[in-house]
Amino acid sequence: MKIKLTSVYVDDQEKALRFYTDVLGFVKKTDFSNGPYRWLTVASAEDPDGTELQLALNNNPAAKTYQQATFQQNQPAANFLTDSIDADYERIKSAGGTFTMPPTDVTASKIAMVNDTCGNLIQITELKKW
Repeated sequence: MKIKLTSVYVDDQEKALRFYTDVLGFVKKTDFSNGPYRWLTVASAEDPDGTELQLALNNNPAAKTYQQATFQQNQPAANFLTDSIDADYERIKSAGGTFTMPPTDVTASKIAMVNDTCGNLIQITELKKW
C-alpha cells in the first residue's frame, strides 16, 4: 500500500495553483471540472508521477473552521521534504513566497514555514544528516 493522493483545502483554487506551481515549483497534474466541482492536483516536478496534492476548494463550513483554527495555531496543513532548505527558502522567497518562519534548526531537522496565500501554512523540512 502507498499514498497516491492527499489534499489540502484552499480558499481559491486558481490562486492556489499559481502559488503551488509558480512559487513552490510543483507541476499541474490534473485539472477538470464537473459542473461547479473542480478536481485540481499538483505533483512534485522531481517526481511528476508520484504522490499528488489535491487543491480542494474549501466550501465546507466545518472544514473552513478547522482550516482557520489550524492556521491561527501556526500549524502546517502540509509538510514537504527538501534536500536543501536554504536554497529552497531563497528560491521561494524570490518567487514571492512569504515565510512565517525562516529556516530554523529543530530536533533532527531544519524547518521553515511559508504562507500559501490560500488559508494554509506549509512546512518545508530538511532532515539532518547524521
